[in-house]
Amino acid sequence: MEEKQFSGILNGAVPGEPVKKDENSRRGNWGNQIEFVLTSVGYAVGLGNVWRFPYLCYRNGGGAFMFPYFIMLVFCGIPLFFLELSFGQFTSLGCLGVWKVSPMFKGVGYGMMVVSTYIGIYYNVVICIAFYYFFMSMTNLLPWTYCNNPWNTPDCAGVVGTPRANATFANVSAVVSGVTEIVNRTKRTSPSEEYWRNYVLNVSDGIGDFGEVRLPILGCLAVSWVVVFLCLIRGVKSSGKVVYFTATFPYVVLTILFIRGITLEGAVSGIKYYLTPQWEKILDAKVWGDAASQIFYSLGCAWGGLITMASYNKFHNNCFRDSIIISVTNCGTSVYAGFVIFSILGFMANHLGVDVSEVADHGPGLAFVAYPEALTLLPISPLWSLLFFFMLILLGLGTQFCLLETLVTAVVDEIGTDWIIKNKTYVTLGVAVIGFLLGVPLTTRAGIYWLLLMDNYAASFSLVVISCIMCICIMYVYGHKKYFKDVEMMLGFPPPVFFRICWRFVSPFIITFILIFTVIQYKPITYNDYVYPSWSLVIGFFMALSSVICIPIYALFKILINRLLPLQRLKNSVKPDPTWGPALQEHRKGRYATTGPESVEVCPLKEDLKNEANTFVNWPSRLADTDK
Repeated sequence: MEEKQFSGILNGAVPGEPVKKDENSRRGNWGNQIEFVLTSVGYAVGLGNVWRFPYLCYRNGGGAFMFPYFIMLVFCGIPLFFLELSFGQFTSLGCLGVWKVSPMFKGVGYGMMVVSTYIGIYYNVVICIAFYYFFMSMTNLLPWTYCNNPWNTPDCAGVVGTPRANATFANVSAVVSGVTEIVNRTKRTSPSEEYWRNYVLNVSDGIGDFGEVRLPILGCLAVSWVVVFLCLIRGVKSSGKVVYFTATFPYVVLTILFIRGITLEGAVSGIKYYLTPQWEKILDAKVWGDAASQIFYSLGCAWGGLITMASYNKFHNNCFRDSIIISVTNCGTSVYAGFVIFSILGFMANHLGVDVSEVADHGPGLAFVAYPEALTLLPISPLWSLLFFFMLILLGLGTQFCLLETLVTAVVDEIGTDWIIKNKTYVTLGVAVIGFLLGVPLTTRAGIYWLLLMDNYAASFSLVVISCIMCICIMYVYGHKKYFKDVEMMLGFPPPVFFRICWRFVSPFIITFILIFTVIQYKPITYNDYVYPSWSLVIGFFMALSSVICIPIYALFKILINRLLPLQRLKNSVKPDPTWGPALQEHRKGRYATTGPESVEVCPLKEDLKNEANTFVNWPSRLADTDK
């Protein structure tokens, strides 16, 4: 009994309390499993669920799109999600450390870091713009309601009756109550669009014309990074508490907006437009490609975030159950958000007397132009605007937390010294400051061009390549039989047969299909009528390749530094590192029992070493007291 208590002290347990065998006291764990699930839901459920999925759904056949969407979820989304969670949880290491499974493939981890860096930079700029709109909604009248502002042009025509009704507007028609005057949609520009382009962004003429920094946006960017840093100041211990609010409150807001939306006139027509199936499109390869791409990108596969978040789980946590819960929640949120979006857009279309397709949009156009304009038609519009942009902020922050933690964890795990683990907060601060500085160019007048360039190239086909190589490495280089046994050792049961088949055959095939589809469907990026110059597209391709190129470069480096015969070099480079396996000594059983250094846990912090030494010195007296 005393020996067990002593080993518990070595593992960080408090004397006199039950020994926590599954606790990684050096690296840390989630406070409880709800924190992990909520964090992962916040990571997977992001802005794309609100501003991309509903648009893809109505564009690709409405309700008919749901069929390929859920097929891709079952055969690709959930299996890949489970693979990444089990990969990170088994070793309790981030997106760099896990590649001890086959050191030659560590470049995949560096590729994940590069992708997370790109996404983290521009994602926080989007969040900061949502912050700006949130602050500007704290008024009696939303500033994008009318056309009588200094930034408006003669082409402006609002959906709400305005004191600046101009008789010279072309194609004017009276709608509904007669107070609204609109111009033909091909010529009309809305107050919300001009507010977005001419005031918030003050967009320049091209991507090379940076102009001045937009100080209000820069200030909001600083606020956004400060919020992210404070929430991650103690790593998963602090972010795990924050997600109780950030991961759940968006659903409260979605529900409020949904209830308000379906009570509006025309809401039913918008929802019908969203859901009415066009079954003939089910045979279109583009529909299946969009479904596969949306599942892949919305779940956050190959970003490194899933591996990182799972690495803070306890070793025997049921990540199989978690992967199903989180994946289904993510897709259900996308469908639910479609009702919220299209009920309001249906009301707006009814008010204008146009088809829903005329007011539907996606991406920033939906979040900062179309939806805000629809909100001006509601009574107490500032209240609904505050709720909507607060929801966008929380959805963005949930993803941003994991992106930053992915980078910080990778750095800390790679260095692995006592000092870096104890002073992880300084690493978090350093990454946040660098992220803020790299985001400053995106707050200039050309910022929107660069933001869209990064969104379309930095995290596109490179994610597909990274995910495909990860599947090949685990299933075929390391070996599927060994990995299945690892999962069984961790969970207490082997992966279901369905997942074994998906990991080995189905998911890699679907990933390859997504890659081919992405290449075939490629079109040079545009922003409204602006066509990007060739040199900017070259930069975009460079960003896309910069993450993928890490893989062959590191593999070549790993082979060349090995002073053996060429074939032996290759064998040594793909062979698992001696320290590969569970982090804690009590979990290293079977073929891991005598492998290399005992574990991460046997390298305690210096303060722990002092405490252990004192405990060891006083051990005889403790035994004597026990005998009495």
